[in-house]
Amino acid sequence: MSLLFEPLNIGTLALSNRIVIAPMCQYSAIDGSAQDWHLMHLGHLAMSGAGMMIIEATAVSPEGRITPGDLGLYSDDNEAALARVIGAIRSQSDMPLTIQIAHAGRKASSEAPWDGGGQILPDAARGWKAEAPSALPHSPDEDAPMALDAAGLARVKDAFVQTALRSVRLGFQGIEVHMAHGYLLHQFLSPLSNQRSDAYGGDLEARMRFPLEVFDAVKAAVPADLPVWVRVSATDWVPEGWGLDSTLALSQALKTRGCAAIHVSTGGVSPLQKIPVGPGFQVPFAAKIKAEVGLPTMAVGLITEPEQAEKILQDGDADMIALARTMLYDPRWPWHAAAALGAQVDAPRQYWRSQPREFTDLFKDMSVGQR
Repeated sequence: MSLLFEPLNIGTLALSNRIVIAPMCQYSAIDGSAQDWHLMHLGHLAMSGAGMMIIEATAVSPEGRITPGDLGLYSDDNEAALARVIGAIRSQSDMPLTIQIAHAGRKASSEAPWDGGGQILPDAARGWKAEAPSALPHSPDEDAPMALDAAGLARVKDAFVQTALRSVRLGFQGIEVHMAHGYLLHQFLSPLSNQRSDAYGGDLEARMRFPLEVFDAVKAAVPADLPVWVRVSATDWVPEGWGLDSTLALSQALKTRGCAAIHVSTGGVSPLQKIPVGPGFQVPFAAKIKAEVGLPTMAVGLITEPEQAEKILQDGDADMIALARTMLYDPRWPWHAAAALGAQVDAPRQYWRSQPREFTDLFKDMSVGQR
């Protein structure tokens, strides 16, 4: 039996297999509200047979968006627009849907990647002043963000809580708090971006304080049985930056607070990063966290082949395989993986006749209510 296609629980959330669709920004919202693109994109992926989908980084406030096109969940209009998308998906698929909630911090007010990704200055038509732990720009040539004061910290924490409550109302079955990729909560963690002199800066305990307060606030606000977990960057890939030992300490602290899983990525906080990109280059970090912390662990990053994903699980390096660009390139990757590994995968009845002639039972019924 392929481990990739064995069931797994994240807390009370049951996954039919270990394939997770990782959150992928689409930069296609209007004032934070989901559009027809999101209906097509997410609906498409909900037919893929993956065990769970985490929708893209969803901003907790307008100033927390990376770009003007970022998805948000901070207003009634945002909530209504996303409800339309989720309702359409739910009418056809019962794939577990979860959400990543995020604040961009000093990486906010940026262009979409296809427009170069550069900073939009605060006085430009579509720009705004970014906020961060310290008044340090991401790149030396960028406008410096505003350092959050006590009132700002309280406001941001409450924004995470309000977005979590909206997520519950929308029926999301789990919440991932984004503490990775150089965004606000990662900026608090890393000494490269946090040079505060108050209780939220300095040593490791102080730098972890605000991210842990946000996690605690989100966890306390949602139903006790709703799994809440965290995405981390296990290293900044910069000397003197955030590293694996610090990530282990953070993960242990999260475990004591009821964190349901750890989603392990790397990098993003500094343009000085030197990343040794290669197949599965982040897996060793997931393996270390899984071994030492013991929480369900997601590995992500240049995992492209079914046999590669299966070996990661068989070796005990992770509990789940998260796929991002791979799923964009091949939205039927779970079908192809099931075929390669001799497993079954959920698929809509309308597509059953597409299975190659050599297979007779590749597909299971994913019709709503049929599992």
